[in-house]
Amino acid sequence: MNGTIEKVVIVGGGTAGWLAACSLAAARPGLDVTLIEAPDIPTIGVGEGTWPTLRATLAAIGLDEAGFLTACDASFKQGSRFDGWVDGGADDRYFHPFTSPPDAPVGELLAAWREDAPDLSFAAAMTPQVALCDRHLAPRQRAMPAYQGAANYAYHLDAGKLAALLTRHATQRLGVRHLADHVVDVLGDGEGGIAAVRTREHGDIAAGLFVDCTGHAALLIGRHLGVEWIDRGNVLFNDRALAAQVPVAPGSPIASQTIATAHAAGWIWDIGLPGRRGIGCVYASRFLDDEAAEAVLRSHIAAVLPDAPDVAVRKLSFPTGHRARFWQGNCVAVGLSAGFIEPLESSAIVLIELSLRALAENFPASRAAMAIHAERFNTLFRYRWDRVVEFLKLHYALSRRDEPYWRAQRDPAHVPQRLTDLLALWRDQPPSAWDFPQIDEIFSAASHQYILYGMGFPLPEGLAVSDRARAAIAASRQRARSLTAGLPANRDYLDALHAETGARAAAMEGY
Repeated sequence: MNGTIEKVVIVGGGTAGWLAACSLAAARPGLDVTLIEAPDIPTIGVGEGTWPTLRATLAAIGLDEAGFLTACDASFKQGSRFDGWVDGGADDRYFHPFTSPPDAPVGELLAAWREDAPDLSFAAAMTPQVALCDRHLAPRQRAMPAYQGAANYAYHLDAGKLAALLTRHATQRLGVRHLADHVVDVLGDGEGGIAAVRTREHGDIAAGLFVDCTGHAALLIGRHLGVEWIDRGNVLFNDRALAAQVPVAPGSPIASQTIATAHAAGWIWDIGLPGRRGIGCVYASRFLDDEAAEAVLRSHIAAVLPDAPDVAVRKLSFPTGHRARFWQGNCVAVGLSAGFIEPLESSAIVLIELSLRALAENFPASRAAMAIHAERFNTLFRYRWDRVVEFLKLHYALSRRDEPYWRAQRDPAHVPQRLTDLLALWRDQPPSAWDFPQIDEIFSAASHQYILYGMGFPLPEGLAVSDRARAAIAASRQRARSLTAGLPANRDYLDALHAETGARAAAMEGY
């Protein structure tokens, strides 16, 4: 089977499936793309945080930014804030912003921070983005071109609404064929791949390439092709989450960052959208039972939103890990079928994006070249999953909290050896590109710097301050004053956008 790959079948919808459909159809005009989605399986997403890469992804598939923001009840995200992760004290807070430190040697910046800006956190000294987050400001003005801003940004969004938007865009604008049907069998091709999937209503659907977006079920990559699952629960302990959607009062501030608040056996996410806040409790079931976790969640909601009504809580259980291979034969796993890691740094959607970019830009012309593509893809994404696991573990390994859960997180037996080695190295020199050499690192050296020095990791000895580093920090402070004076609040920006969209829709109805 060495013919040209002219048809792709995506099995499964949701964010992964529909983003795959849009990405492949937009990047490969003329490619026959079919998505098969069971009509009675709900989207798992409970509200999502994203990475700045999503802006380029949405632009590439032809979505308008303003339309996306209103359709998905989305808001701006400029990074993550971590409360209570170091020692649980009242002032225990640090940021991981989306803007890198200034362009100067990191050692010089650290010395200048220590000498010239000891009143600021590391992140606040390196970038004005922290000041924007502190004031709930948007990263852009309405008059700026779409997907551009005064500060780097991503989005918070309603995952169900994103899937619905992508569905409409794929089928109405990009020519994707949508089959609402159940896959009841998978037919092998005799060469270790897939010839067709058998559906309940539409019979056998053949293709040259299949994309498995069936979530944890991993119907193609796992159940049919038998690619094994690698459990990473010995490093990242969390395996449960309780999620709530809490309505907010009109006019209330919308946070510019995901807030992750540590508790005795995990952490709580808080994501602000225009109409509600998504708040959830992530925990390890061997340290905290479900009833106690719900009490933690409800107590947190009462503390941050005292007037909030009683809300329903949705329980999620999840494995932590990934496939041993992500491309097997003529099947590529994308999304939950490829793996899942707790949502601490919002890595789920960016891994989907990077998978689809790698597939679209290196699309196999024929089955003859597919094994080469698969080997390269598998090598790259095993590297990426390992780096995500290590980066998330860094947040736990540096904590000084004294509960059993946190002590276990720091146990050397549960810390990857590469991370242990890097932590030893970073006592002598700060993280650099030598530690993260890939072009598209999900978490760069700068990201590691924000976690390390935000959590109080000791600075290397012998650092020398320089005039350029001092000037860079002074310029960052001045930039913070300028931006905070000129950018609108998230609430004002988004309310005006929704009002304008509503007025435009009303005018069209009366036309």
